[in-house]
Amino acid sequence: MKKIRVRFTKHGAVRYIGHLDVMRYFQKCIRRAKVNVSYSAGYSPHQIMTFAAPLGVGLESEGEYMDLGVEDENPDCEAIKNALNESSVPGIRIKSVRLLPEDAGNAMASVFASSYEITFYDDKKDICPGVGKMRELIGQMNVMDRCIYHKETKKTSRDIDLKEFIYELKISESSDVPIIYMTINSSSADSIKPTFVMEFLCGLDNIILPDNALKITRLDMFTQNENGNLISLEEVGI
Repeated sequence: MKKIRVRFTKHGAVRYIGHLDVMRYFQKCIRRAKVNVSYSAGYSPHQIMTFAAPLGVGLESEGEYMDLGVEDENPDCEAIKNALNESSVPGIRIKSVRLLPEDAGNAMASVFASSYEITFYDDKKDICPGVGKMRELIGQMNVMDRCIYHKETKKTSRDIDLKEFIYELKISESSDVPIIYMTINSSSADSIKPTFVMEFLCGLDNIILPDNALKITRLDMFTQNENGNLISLEEVGI
């Protein structure tokens, strides 16, 4: 069995489809595309596939990843990409298919960080800081030694220092509306959400973000190479 890594997008109406439904969708899409996929052994065989960090419902993405086992000794990655796109639906497009080396970790275990593009929806722009103000807030946050955020879940409540988990935070220099770019930790052990950062930023100007104010697009996911540098999951394969 060989393993391939599929990078795909998620836009439009399909952003409201949850992770489990995306898995079921690809199981059917792979069968329609007649990909020579590998199956597990046992009484209830299933396609051997692993997804990277699940995308939140309502978010769009340019960089989702799925690792897939195939029975071909020398899989034609371009043919697989074309076949999957022909069998796909609007909103989900295959950007690349790459053959993984034998020692590559699976997509889920490899994720260390994610990059995002964030804007405000049109009907929420009245509460949005202007470009100049947002640039000022980002500059203020970038020079702070600590950025304490109160994180609450269904089971726990604690303070975390966002500075430990943010690798890049900047604003577009060529737009008349705030477009924020950030790269943050997405590992299974120490992950934060982009909404945490935006809530902290707006809080510096005493702005409380309403629900569903942000349009969030995940741009890519990254792992670490042997030197500790971030590289796209796409770069692992050939």
